[in-house]
Amino acid sequence: MRKFCVLLMGSVFVLLAVIFAIVPGPSVIFLLAALVCFSIYYPKARVLLKKVQKLFRDTCYRLDGSK
Repeated sequence: MRKFCVLLMGSVFVLLAVIFAIVPGPSVIFLLAALVCFSIYYPKARVLLKKVQKLFRDTCYRLDGSK
């Protein structure tokens, strides 16, 4: 039951991200939330989440001009 609820919540986040990709809104935040939900049960989602986190961290360092 817990797995179903987590996967349902992840699916809702994906749906919200798609909606907010069309209309102005925080689609990236909802995609990250969906990845977090899916990474609980799926190892490939966990690997993708780590890659996205590294990409965001590197981008923030580049924008700040420090490391």
